[in-house]
Amino acid sequence: MRKQILIVGAGFAGMWAALSAARLADKHQQAIDITVIAPQPELRVRPRFYESAVHTLVAPLQPLFDVTGVNFLQGHVEQILPDSKEVSWKDANGDTHLRRYDRLVLASGSHVNRDTVAGAAEHAFDLDQLESAAVLEQHINNLALQPESEARNTVVVCGGGFTGIEMALELPGRLREILGADAKTRVVVVERGAQPGGRWSQELRDVIIEASAELGVEWLVNAEVECVDASGVTLKDGQVIASQTVIWTVGVQANNLTAQINAPRDRQGRLHVNANLQVVGHDDIYATGDVAYAATDDKGNHALMTCQHAILLGKFAGNNAAADLLDVAPLPYRQENYVTCLDLGAWGAVYSEGWDQQVKLTRAEAKKLKVSIVSELIYPPKADRAVAFEIADPLAPFV
Repeated sequence: MRKQILIVGAGFAGMWAALSAARLADKHQQAIDITVIAPQPELRVRPRFYESAVHTLVAPLQPLFDVTGVNFLQGHVEQILPDSKEVSWKDANGDTHLRRYDRLVLASGSHVNRDTVAGAAEHAFDLDQLESAAVLEQHINNLALQPESEARNTVVVCGGGFTGIEMALELPGRLREILGADAKTRVVVVERGAQPGGRWSQELRDVIIEASAELGVEWLVNAEVECVDASGVTLKDGQVIASQTVIWTVGVQANNLTAQINAPRDRQGRLHVNANLQVVGHDDIYATGDVAYAATDDKGNHALMTCQHAILLGKFAGNNAAADLLDVAPLPYRQENYVTCLDLGAWGAVYSEGWDQQVKLTRAEAKKLKVSIVSELIYPPKADRAVAFEIADPLAPFV
């Protein structure tokens, strides 16, 4: 019976894991069945969900899987059964099946947890999935149909991480387009830290503050949300912000499937993995992307929940799962270089290098690079077997 690699998820990590495993099997001329289970055969470009026309931010994967010999099953995994090396999954019709594996690659991604604050699940929007981002976009587009009020013209972004910043700085321009140039709009970022971008370098922080000030984005620091309701946000200090549009960007957690594996996890639910991305205590299960707590180097840095890390994590996980079955040496995961390229709306963007975020480009120059990254570099390769396998090599150059 042919060996089976089963990959859960078709995001950045899952897609590249599949291509990388197929590449190594092809290189060694060995037949391995590589199967992806995911809700749809498409890559949803989540880093761009703060943009408009969110429904266009997808890339089809079936043609790519077809030319590389990757099988696709449409559905979602409900249960992992490590003892029997099976998963229980439900197909698009709602029927439940069991699928055997020899090696499992868990690439099921992450989600925003809105259950920690009263009313957030019911009354806040998010950019977590394509569907929820589309609901937010439609809501913003329809604001002009509502009677003018302070609440209509105010958007509150909960969380000052990268997602919150990119969304907040995108909004002044979008609100002017929708409500008119003369509308008195307000965009507020609620941040529990002591200053905007407080977890990053002073250089990067200064750029974020400058761009926010120029675009008129307010920051409420040392602030936490007490509750969200239909009228807006109440902070823990008692301050109330009237708003019809509250956007939740905090509390990202690894997919709940990680809890079904008896292994150490970090506070975000990510599974601890070794250098080959095998889950600690489970040599036949690999974790990658947002479900993996993986060391990027020997300096104490760990992969972040970003597509930058997910892409390379996926390539290493797929390669190593196949290597294990082919009895060839694995490739220890390393990602020494770390960069950030943050979209800052009409102000431009900022590009930095290193874990200490040394700013290298700002404004229009950085914006040009940002556009190139998110519209070209992170997209799947074309449906060409040779090209796909060349890029899927974990040791191939990646910017």
